[in-house]
Amino acid sequence: MAIFSNALSSPQPSWFTPKRLLGIFCVINLINYVDRGAIASNGVNGSSGTCSQSGACTSGTGIQGDFNLNNFEDGVLSSAFMVGLLVASPIFASLAKRVNPFRLIGVGLSVWTFAAAGCGLSFDFWSITICRMLVGVGEASFISLAAPFIDDNAPVAQKTAWLAIFYMCIPAGVALGYVYGGLVGGYSNWRFAFFGEAILMFPFAVLGFVMKPLQLKGFSPVESRKALTAVSEVKVEHCAYEICEQASIKSEPVGLSNSLSLVFNIFPQSCDSTGKGGMLSMKADFVDQSSNGPSKSKFGYINLDELSRFLKDIKVLLLEKVYVVNVLGYIAYNFVIGAYSYWGPKAGYNIYHMTDADLIFGGLTIVCGILGTLAGGYVLDKMTATIPNAFKLLSVATLLGAAFCFTAFCFKSLYAFLGFFAIGELLVFATQGPVNYICLHCVKPSMRPIAMAMSTVSIHIFGDVPSSPLVGVFQDYVNNWRETALVLTSVLFLAAGIWVIGIFLPSVDRFDEESEHQLTNTGSHTTPTTPLLEEKTAEKTESSSEP
Repeated sequence: MAIFSNALSSPQPSWFTPKRLLGIFCVINLINYVDRGAIASNGVNGSSGTCSQSGACTSGTGIQGDFNLNNFEDGVLSSAFMVGLLVASPIFASLAKRVNPFRLIGVGLSVWTFAAAGCGLSFDFWSITICRMLVGVGEASFISLAAPFIDDNAPVAQKTAWLAIFYMCIPAGVALGYVYGGLVGGYSNWRFAFFGEAILMFPFAVLGFVMKPLQLKGFSPVESRKALTAVSEVKVEHCAYEICEQASIKSEPVGLSNSLSLVFNIFPQSCDSTGKGGMLSMKADFVDQSSNGPSKSKFGYINLDELSRFLKDIKVLLLEKVYVVNVLGYIAYNFVIGAYSYWGPKAGYNIYHMTDADLIFGGLTIVCGILGTLAGGYVLDKMTATIPNAFKLLSVATLLGAAFCFTAFCFKSLYAFLGFFAIGELLVFATQGPVNYICLHCVKPSMRPIAMAMSTVSIHIFGDVPSSPLVGVFQDYVNNWRETALVLTSVLFLAAGIWVIGIFLPSVDRFDEESEHQLTNTGSHTTPTTPLLEEKTAEKTESSSEP
């Protein structure tokens, strides 16, 4: 039993400490959103060619000019990466139950790196659109799995603050992307912006494969699952020997696979210590493993089983009213933010004749995004981080932010616009920590990857995916950027109203429903889950307490 005890012991702590993990994930998230800002910048996105009434035409610039895109096609390009992200997010979240999530992140970042380089090598609308879709596939693993890792390791009193630091990289990355894209497009070709992103992401893709893999709370470690499989095989072999001896068939040595066929038929429950047919429950697996050829029925069973589990998880999420209301508000919120991030520089250039729209919007967004996101997490922690308090902060901050942003676009003065819009952005970005805190804590720990994946899918497929092309179509129709901006901003009031509903819903924080040392079901067995990361001080204390 000593061997089995050692096999089931928790893996040694990884090189990562919680703060290192947070720092690395923040840099990766920053690069992800630099890409979003860069492709929306005037330097990279550019403008289409124009012709005057006299017949004089000027050539376009950037992607839009090189590929001769209209506003609708330009809007589609901004949302193309969402297609890959939407398809791949649930897949990566489901795979996390049987493949180490940290390795999945490594795979995703590798795809992202090659896809970003492909954007720089694109030659027409469809080639760059396909590469943008693959960028979304690469990002999917990171988006759905990074937040649960951070939530596992953040100090209890600072969970929202740590999430806020991570999500602070969204506005900061988009803003840096505006500046980065503007500078690269202004001084060289727009293609080099994508090459630079690929170079920056490459080391992190490699890191996902070479570093010791980490484990999420609520999921049994891979090492424990392998050890349990070995234990089960030894147990079955021992049971088969005893049963064969009882049945007087020990006279001839026979293989385990041949013995099992007879054993399962004669004594299907003889070795079950629980009296519930444990031996029978393992019959199909061992009989299949004993065959020499591949079993198609087994793979078909696994695929159907995975699909069944996925559908059950989706049903659980849809029945969780707190989760549904939170995501609905997030969809309306993201509808506006997605269109702001893509059309903001162009709107500012056309309404207020900003000569450096990329730099102005980039600088404003990076300052207000960082301060607002950090402030939102800090305030919720001071309020005591609970789901009702998170909904209160979401609704109030979004309502006030919508009011300031709407008023900003009513001014004709550039300086008045910048002042009111800065306050509005500060308030609107305060929602990032609280909204993701609710998403992570209204479900069990083992449900967090799929909850984050489906939240990401929902806010994009119903939020910023349709918003960019729809705003482009609306602008083509009204031909008035101020009116377009006012109509778009009014959707934030809807988001605030939806989140108000969440305040009055009964809610339960489910983070501790599966404690860090609780036994978790894996097939017909139970395995201990351990903390993702252990500090050196904890190791010393543990070692000193041993006799």
